Amino acid sequence: MSFDQQLSKVLSQDGFLAALDQSGGSTPKALRLYGVPETAYSGEEAMYVKVHEMRTRIITSPAFNGDRILGAILFEDTMNRQIRGKGSAQYLWEEKRVVPFLKVDKGLAAEANGVQLMKDIPGLEDLLKKAQGNMVFGTKMRSVIKQANKAGIDAIVKQQFEIGLRIVKAGLIPIIEPEVDIDCPDKANAEMMLEEALMSHLDELEYDQLVMLKLTLPDVDNFYSRLIEHPNVVRVVALSGGYSRLKSNQRLARNEGMIASFSRALSEGLTAQMSDADFNESLDDAIESIFEASRT
Repeated sequence: MSFDQQLSKVLSQDGFLAALDQSGGSTPKALRLYGVPETAYSGEEAMYVKVHEMRTRIITSPAFNGDRILGAILFEDTMNRQIRGKGSAQYLWEEKRVVPFLKVDKGLAAEANGVQLMKDIPGLEDLLKKAQGNMVFGTKMRSVIKQANKAGIDAIVKQQFEIGLRIVKAGLIPIIEPEVDIDCPDKANAEMMLEEALMSHLDELEYDQLVMLKLTLPDVDNFYSRLIEHPNVVRVVALSGGYSRLKSNQRLARNEGMIASFSRALSEGLTAQMSDADFNESLDDAIESIFEASRT
């Protein structure tokens, strides 16, 4: 029953996704930006405790709820931890009415043909079963496009859909994320190749095989309108990709039907040293600005 309620919410409600899924490689930077230097912890477990404290503070804030936030993407370690006595994903859905998603990729392979494919994902089916047991609705997996190379882009989209269909078969909604690097030297051309490859694979899906797409904000406004309108696409969400919150919101507002799935742009300006009042006010301002940009 919760899956149907979650699907209805993601399909129909205004809002955006909070990307709280920084993993091993990106966690130290996220903590530094939050005001927690690497000298404040020792070892991987202590690092994950610190970042869980940061995520817990965000998720339990009065500003963070299902009125403006459709869903939140979690790292596996976060799903395995608790927030106020409940599993993190259960807490999101039961207490905040925020739909939980799980990052399932294991990082990026070395660059080839101008792209970075995903590394293998061993034990994926077991992880998906575990996710379902935690009220998780969907998944997210990221690849990166560095160059406008058709062979590389086709390979990325092929891999994303192959794994995506395994996730659909397991009863979850995959967020397919072929990120175009914002520093790609021919970004507009790469986006043209990507849109064509995505449309080709979407058109091969059965009517009940639903996916979401997470894409870099395009150089040409409304460039992804065909993807947004495709009957197999639940939502198209945008990653900030290193743009500031202001720039991300400005770009997003010009792309009708696209909603945010921001990470750094969401937590920008939040620090461990803030009082709860200042933290909640700053987070509320951030959420409101991203919510408004996502409503266009």
